[in-house]
Amino acid sequence: MSEDSTRTTWFVTGASRGFGRELTEQLLARGHRVAATLRRPEQLDDLAARYQDQLWVRALDVTDTAQLRHVMAAAFADLGRVDVVVSNAGLGVFGAAEDLTDEQVETMIATNLTASIQLARAAVPHLRDQGGGRLLQLSSMGGHIAFPAFSMYHATKWGIEGFYESLAVEVEPFGIRTTLVEPGMIRSTFYEAATRVPVSAPYRGTPADRSPIPVEQMPGDQAKVVAAMIEAGLSPEPPRRLLLGSDAYRLVRDALAARLAEVEAQEERAAATDVDPG
Repeated sequence: MSEDSTRTTWFVTGASRGFGRELTEQLLARGHRVAATLRRPEQLDDLAARYQDQLWVRALDVTDTAQLRHVMAAAFADLGRVDVVVSNAGLGVFGAAEDLTDEQVETMIATNLTASIQLARAAVPHLRDQGGGRLLQLSSMGGHIAFPAFSMYHATKWGIEGFYESLAVEVEPFGIRTTLVEPGMIRSTFYEAATRVPVSAPYRGTPADRSPIPVEQMPGDQAKVVAAMIEAGLSPEPPRRLLLGSDAYRLVRDALAARLAEVEAQEERAAATDVDPG
């Protein structure tokens, strides 16, 4: 797949703001077609007026699996082909695990994990029928590491990482390649939109009682992150994981090195639990 020789078609969830809006804008500016989905389609009226037939817009609540499958099928039917499916829709709820409501826990899992799984499941048959394509899943450096007060966010990102680790091997025989996009802390609207739950009395002064880093102090550039995503989506050999941001590289590398050291220290103990020979 080459950007220079072919106009590609991308399916994007969560296109109203943040990475989704930036991705839609950059793709359209480069001449590609975009099937943009979001809860309120009128939020893209300005782009629709400017790019007209280049932009296909539909309402979508990704937690509605029946609607998701219908919109996915309509995009392939109307556009003839979708080269890259981008699972971007997601949300953040930050606070000590005990302090979150049941509804917040269930909503995080439904939006960030279950909907991402169902999106991939809905896309794969269409991608296979057309001979291949790309799946880009927005994950995070938080799919490898964890911070206090982010437990449910990490649960969804570690979960989608495991799903894609298996899915990648299942679908590659059909010409479908997958990429987990793992940004660090990026200056985007994600943090402004996230819900922050005040810590309860027992957690005051503990690691869960932390002030958020101001967005202006975050190292990542949203436009550069999205440009790297486009490059990966167009690459003939896309990476299975795409770390973006100097903080993501440093923190994930250090976490994996520490985890590997812990594993290696347990080699003898692990072997001692095998069945005795004979």
